[in-house]
Amino acid sequence: MGVSAPILLSDIWPLAAPATFKIHFSRWNRQHEPLDVWVNSPADYQTWQEYRPARDEFNRPRIFSLARFYHEPDIWLFTGIFDVLDRKADQYVVSRSAEGSAFIGRLKIRHPYRDRSVRLNFENHYPLMQVSEVLAEPYSGRAFPGFDGIDLSFAELENLARTGRADWMAALSSIKGIYLISDVLTGKRYVGSAYGQGGVWSRWCEYAATGHGNNAELRQLVTNPNLDYVRKAFRFALLEHRPVATPDQTILDREGFWKTILLTRGAFGNNRN
Repeated sequence: MGVSAPILLSDIWPLAAPATFKIHFSRWNRQHEPLDVWVNSPADYQTWQEYRPARDEFNRPRIFSLARFYHEPDIWLFTGIFDVLDRKADQYVVSRSAEGSAFIGRLKIRHPYRDRSVRLNFENHYPLMQVSEVLAEPYSGRAFPGFDGIDLSFAELENLARTGRADWMAALSSIKGIYLISDVLTGKRYVGSAYGQGGVWSRWCEYAATGHGNNAELRQLVTNPNLDYVRKAFRFALLEHRPVATPDQTILDREGFWKTILLTRGAFGNNRN
């Protein structure tokens, strides 16, 4: 059997006037992933369409907006069509259109675009875009990857805690564990353990709510109640997982082992003891 021809975006969604659109390839802006922003708050994501650079780059009536689906190469998530209502000196006034609303958060597009410019003429890209997948439900975060595949930004953790995504909650509530919090801005690491009721899920939800989980050293980094620093800096990984019947002291002993191995006490890390 031969390889099937790709399904083009234009095959399932013929747009009559592509030259009236600018396409917005929204991606990492050195602070946030737009995909995470969209999952957490579509209203906040709309501000990415409202931002006006020095040049009038959204100089057409409509915006076809995509967020980089950064877990998969060359994949973009459709996040809406926006109508440009006004062009002020410092921002665009936009309104999300009802057109294509059934595809918002569900349509994944394959398009190997890697250039620096992010606001371009839509008609130059529309004929080349392939349909990667149409999700059954709007995207609400990554599917649980298995205990050995966990590597979460703080923004992803926030989204999982807020939505209570069932696959993550079920898996992480069923285990005790030792975890690693890495500060990508300083290179320092923090080793912690979860052995109370609700397992790792409950413990990580505390971090999602506070940024520091009531850890003394991490608390010093969370000086802004908006959690701006931790959204930029913190990543979460699971070092070990154990059944809930594991004695608490075993978990604490393993936590101490990892603190020693990873040198997280003192100058190289954020563990106080």
